[in-house]
Amino acid sequence: MKTERILLKLSGEALAGEKGTGFDEATVSDVARQIKEVMKKGKQVAIVIGGGNFWRGRTSDNMDRVKADQIGMLATVMNCIYVQDMLHSLGLPTKIMTPFICGNMTECFRRDEAILALENHEVVLFAGGTGHPYFSTDMSTVLMAIQVKADVIFSAKAIDGVYDCDPKTNPNAVKYTHMKMEQIVKNNLGVIDLASAVLAIENKMPMMLFGLNEKDSIIHAITGEFNGTYISVG
Repeated sequence: MKTERILLKLSGEALAGEKGTGFDEATVSDVARQIKEVMKKGKQVAIVIGGGNFWRGRTSDNMDRVKADQIGMLATVMNCIYVQDMLHSLGLPTKIMTPFICGNMTECFRRDEAILALENHEVVLFAGGTGHPYFSTDMSTVLMAIQVKADVIFSAKAIDGVYDCDPKTNPNAVKYTHMKMEQIVKNNLGVIDLASAVLAIENKMPMMLFGLNEKDSIIHAITGEFNGTYISVG
């Protein structure tokens, strides 16, 4: 598979490490190191980060959903600013783009500029989700990947692939090495939300899901030693 321009999806919880909330400096530093190694191999890297290490608005029924989602969008901006600083410390040029104005901290998303930055080997971080409530970071991941013409989405999770049942509760759970995005929609597997899966199918955007916690997992996944689940489309 062609992997010259990739979109890397990181969960917010991944940045928190074992703490579960906030930032774990060692974890984020290691993610930045791996991204630098991938960039050395000539890859073009865009990143979407969730906000779950700060805020999971859907867990509360007592707050207006729109307001809760807006807080979640701002959480992703904070995460991208932190990762940007880690990447800068390693000498990597970066750009954060958001769908709304954030003062001088980010740039408003412009597709042509995002593509140009990737071609110039800048790491482009997409923060703020879609800019609208009711859409998850899964949706912004697929949407941004399509707009910048990424070859594939690499999704780093706490689990190392898609299983036929929960491996935490069933030691005999079987991991799929390959499956179709249509299976996720048909069986409502919860790998990504259904609207995002349908968008990926319609635009033929494949996804490779792998475990972040394994040593050098990002490097291995992107450079050919992938051992997660390849989710094909079409």
